[in-house]
Amino acid sequence: MAIKGVLFDFSGTLFHTESTASWLRGALAASGLALPEDEAARLADALDRAGALPGASPTVDVPDHLTDVWGRRDESAELHRAAYTGLSRTVPLPDPRLHDALYERHMIPEAWRPYDDAADVLRELRALGVRVGVVSNIGWDLRPIFRFHGLDPYVDVYVLSYEHGVQKPDARLFAHACDGLGVAPEDTLMVGDDRRADGGAAALGCAVHFVDHLPVERRPAALRGVPGLVGGPQD
Repeated sequence: MAIKGVLFDFSGTLFHTESTASWLRGALAASGLALPEDEAARLADALDRAGALPGASPTVDVPDHLTDVWGRRDESAELHRAAYTGLSRTVPLPDPRLHDALYERHMIPEAWRPYDDAADVLRELRALGVRVGVVSNIGWDLRPIFRFHGLDPYVDVYVLSYEHGVQKPDARLFAHACDGLGVAPEDTLMVGDDRRADGGAAALGCAVHFVDHLPVERRPAALRGVPGLVGGPQD
């Protein structure tokens, strides 16, 4: 397969979010609040178990009252906020303002870190003339994250679920991306961490490769191991 375009997922593929403890500390600081260290650790653990930090855990045990909004969370900004603030509200916090502060915190560029090999792989794909897209199930604009970390120059198109009202694995989202790249699906590779969501690209005719959703420090070079990409096994 001669790859002419590569689609990447965002969270767990090119970037990983901060720890839940760091997330809570940042929201507390932004709200002008402080907690004893042991209490902050206890709440961070509870928020982690609730799955309240977007991008942190690929599996979440969703309460019954959030089942509907959770299933459609990436179709709009409103649904995304409702789903994740709903999860955080299952954890009693010392100030109700913290639920919105936590949600706002997870969208700032400083809350995200690119995987160690992301910049090099994207840079080398650009040098080879391979078109690159980012396809993400998300409820907010991630473009500032890429600009802040210097990766935006290597991305030709962003296809974000909330901007289209449809979420992966729906093949229409991948079709938008291929159209944006001007590359046929059969010449396109989708790289992601979610077998169900990112695997939807296969229905369109794209090749698919999965990486593990791990913290940055535990996954130094997975993108370089993708078959057909720079530094990876070649067909």
